[in-house]
Amino acid sequence: MAVFGVLAAALGTVGLVSPAAQLSMLGLATPGERGSGDHTSAFVTASSMAAVNMGVYYVLAALADWRAFFRWTVPFRLLTCTVFTVAVIGGRAPEAFIGVGVWEGLGAVATGVALLHERRATTKAARSRVRTETT
Repeated sequence: MAVFGVLAAALGTVGLVSPAAQLSMLGLATPGERGSGDHTSAFVTASSMAAVNMGVYYVLAALADWRAFFRWTVPFRLLTCTVFTVAVIGGRAPEAFIGVGVWEGLGAVATGVALLHERRATTKAARSRVRTETT
């Protein structure tokens, strides 16, 4: 959680400082000269600020060891993976954008597996304590 949060905040900061660099990392063309109605920079700024905020939320949740938050991220990161993948398949985003979907999907799976492993270990430890206390 903390690693993802730091990365999200760092990449969001890149987008705030250098929108062209952010677009390039996502495989999107950087408009040379803004035409009438081109709001690319506004969208990069908005999504970058959202990434900074999200990164901070993840870091704070990790510091607080907020397990419920960790669980909530799994289905929503899978949804994000699906939406981004469909955007690439449907031609709404360039192929390089698939990396964002893969990042979200792998992050969701890793988080889900870690939570499941932790729950099983906790359950096993509790059963062991009960057996020890009753004998």
